[in-house]
Amino acid sequence: MSEAGQRLVLAFDFGTRRIGVAVGNELVGRARELEPLPARDGIPDWDVIARLVEEWQPALFVVGLPLHADGSASEMSRRARKFGKRLFGRYGVPCEWVDEHGSTREAKSIAREAGHRGNYRDQGVDGIAAVLILESWFAREEGLPAR
Repeated sequence: MSEAGQRLVLAFDFGTRRIGVAVGNELVGRARELEPLPARDGIPDWDVIARLVEEWQPALFVVGLPLHADGSASEMSRRARKFGKRLFGRYGVPCEWVDEHGSTREAKSIAREAGHRGNYRDQGVDGIAAVLILESWFAREEGLPAR
């Protein structure tokens, strides 16, 4: 297992239809998006996640929590937390959470600047949101302000 500051991390932007995924390394503090995972009512294909875990061998999972603006839990944040607990239970990899407030809005803005035409249902921004979540977590770990 890698020591803190050098860990490979998989991050997830939990959703009921799609779960965004990003991978990054603490040493460089940058992340890149991976293919989003389809989900049915928030339940992913666990075999696909098992393959990701096997391929990347993460030392840590980070899951975005969609909290309300006042920081209180929402139904989606409760479901995202449950998803993170299931990740830990299945793979024994520690999981941390980060407030993802505004990540989807920022991801849509980034996508528009890159030429996205706005059909987010068919062409989601879940991977971009997962990158933002992970890079926000990296910044927090470094003691820097979040996005």
